[in-house]
Amino acid sequence: MNQTMPQDGFYAKVRRGLPALIGQWRRLGQGDEARLALILAETARVAKLGQPEATPDAATLAAWSEPEAGDAIPLWAARTATFLLVQMPARPLPQGEDEACAWAYCWLRNRDFPDHASAEAALPEHLRTLLAGPLKAAWMDRQGLRLI
Repeated sequence: MNQTMPQDGFYAKVRRGLPALIGQWRRLGQGDEARLALILAETARVAKLGQPEATPDAATLAAWSEPEAGDAIPLWAARTATFLLVQMPARPLPQGEDEACAWAYCWLRNRDFPDHASAEAALPEHLRTLLAGPLKAAWMDRQGLRLI
């Protein structure tokens, strides 16, 4: 059997970590689910992190944080959740390797970095140690043209 994406490969970890990333935004964001979904979509549009076709509703946002939702989560939502979480004064951290991979993947997608060292240096101080390994894996994935 020929597998195109090993379940322990970097991108598979990213996809498994996306629901936890969205879940953190839901837990730490201020407001009810519908407001958080609106903030996510509007921030994506304003910050140019993606162009949601429509603003998701509260049920969709909740569904995106279910563990099996990884493939259903649009990249704009994950990128925007990362963008918002990184700026929070509470200094949230990814919980687990898969979520850390999702954060690192989105970090590289949100900005254009000339090299790995620049991407790592731009991370907020509280994330540097925790994301060092995942960011290196994300950079290698990017160099393999997976992030294009």
